[in-house]
Amino acid sequence: MIFTTPLKDKSTKILLLGSGELGKEVAIEANRLGIEVVAVDRYADAPAALVANRSYVIDMLDAEQILEVVRREKPTYILPEIEAINIDALFTAEEEGFNVIPNAKAVSLTMNRKGIREFAAVELGLKTSGYEFVSTKEELEVAAKKIGFPCVIKPVMSSSGHGQSICKDENGIADSWEIAKEGRGDSSELIVEEFVKFDYEITLLTARTENETVFCEPIGHVQQDGDYIFSWQPMEMSDIAIAKSKEIAKTVTDGLSGRGIFGVELFVKGDEVYFSEVSPRPHDTGMVTMITQNQSEFALHVRAVLGFPLNYQFTSPGASAAYKSTKHAENPKLEVPASAFDENVMFRMFGKPESHHGRRLAVVLVSDEDAMRAKEQSENIVNQIKDV
Repeated sequence: MIFTTPLKDKSTKILLLGSGELGKEVAIEANRLGIEVVAVDRYADAPAALVANRSYVIDMLDAEQILEVVRREKPTYILPEIEAINIDALFTAEEEGFNVIPNAKAVSLTMNRKGIREFAAVELGLKTSGYEFVSTKEELEVAAKKIGFPCVIKPVMSSSGHGQSICKDENGIADSWEIAKEGRGDSSELIVEEFVKFDYEITLLTARTENETVFCEPIGHVQQDGDYIFSWQPMEMSDIAIAKSKEIAKTVTDGLSGRGIFGVELFVKGDEVYFSEVSPRPHDTGMVTMITQNQSEFALHVRAVLGFPLNYQFTSPGASAAYKSTKHAENPKLEVPASAFDENVMFRMFGKPESHHGRRLAVVLVSDEDAMRAKEQSENIVNQIKDV
């Protein structure tokens, strides 16, 4: 392996399309290996831009703006870090010889719930919840009654739970329709999903190169309105459920192919496992790996992209808790308790230039022999944090 000091136009270069808190950690890990990092996002001073060699602010849905940056920078690897980007630009970049991670087809399938659900259920034959796709309110009413109540309704393209709701009965259809239409992303088509009465849900981080596939310990998590609040690792599961989870993760990541880390989301009921979704990039629930593994999900992602040995080891149970802002502010500031800096605790503020109600600003990471005890401690600390 040969490492070099970053030098424009001569070094290995990563272009991040999306530069939030997850992209920031990817950039830090790339920096540690001497990789040049270019951060791109829709707003200035995004978290990854704070640690990148250079940054751009563009319309992420504009193909020509994306391609202009790609052609100017000539990156070794293009890493899409968000769903809200122009997918045509990625296919064009591939046609021009650029390396999209894991590949443009995988990004296209996974950024669209219709694409990945049909790929998983129809092409790969994976077990999923029942589902229907609709484009009008009338179609939604018919599909919801067919699927049965309660059911989950969300846009086929959105992120972090935006536009998602649980419709409990016929009276809730109108509200779910409005919530979906207000979601960030493409709400022109919705997915209506059977509400699986699962025991719990997990993220199975799966790192893949041409030579190996590595499964991290399963991550349990709690979501609110479809967005991650707490996560812990490992999630206690039966040996049968773990084996089935790995089989599903291997099937879907092999099907998508390419290098990098994939966040495979699964529902578990007893020993039965259902495929839910997959993200071809680091996952927000996986932030816990910054304190539980020898190589965090971000380090594994960079290693996999570069084709390096993954050398994964789980080192200690732990948990993460996200802090979400309670108000709008420019250059947000937080009041943090001293307990956020205890020996077994890590506090990470993302450095976002603006806050609004519900926007994730920081994460608390706790290491403990008991993952549930770590979860409780992280929750207690987050509850003491305040917007200033």
